[in-house]
Amino acid sequence: MLTKEELPDCPVATTVRLIGNKWKMLIIRNLLAAPQRFSDLLKSIPISKKVLTDNLRALEEDGLVYREAFAEAPPRVEYSLSELGSSLRPIWEAMEVWGTRYKNSL
Repeated sequence: MLTKEELPDCPVATTVRLIGNKWKMLIIRNLLAAPQRFSDLLKSIPISKKVLTDNLRALEEDGLVYREAFAEAPPRVEYSLSELGSSLRPIWEAMEVWGTRYKNSL
């Protein structure tokens, strides 16, 4: 997790730094709908296993995603948004409304 000193002074820049790459945005979008297994995320996002793993780890390290490993055979891992990650919902809804309005204005 980044320290306060490592984050930009601008709060918008902080948000963009945490969720701004296209893969993180797609992962968060999917997890806003429901918790998902790694394989489900991989099927629904055109991404390599390595890039998905790297982005999930970064989101987990930043406290936005929770990873739950189940002691089963075969092993099962499920990803969900943490409470902090879930707090992004209003931002996503606002971006959805804005994006729809923009597309309809063209």
